[in-house]
Amino acid sequence: MARECQITGAKVSRGSRIHRRGLAKKKGGIGMHVTKVVSREFAPNLQKKRVWVPELGKYVTVKATARAFKTISKNGAYRTLKKAALI
Repeated sequence: MARECQITGAKVSRGSRIHRRGLAKKKGGIGMHVTKVVSREFAPNLQKKRVWVPELGKYVTVKATARAFKTISKNGAYRTLKKAALI
C-alpha cells in the first residue's frame, strides 16, 4: 500500500534541506554560508485505524492522516468515508 491518505489524498512530497556553515553576524561571526542543498522527502502523518460507522453497524479500517481523522470527528464517519468513496 502506498504512503497516501485514503481520505485527503495527501502523498509524500519532495523538498530540500540546506546545509549551512559559519557563525551568524549577530553572534559576532562573518555570516552563515550555504554549502550544500540536499533533497529530502516530507512524509504525511499516516495512521491506520478502525473507524466505527454507526449507519452501517460495522468497523471500517482506514489509512489516513491525523488531519483526516479530525475531519471524521467533525463531519461524521459515514459522510466523510462516503465522500472519499471508501464505503
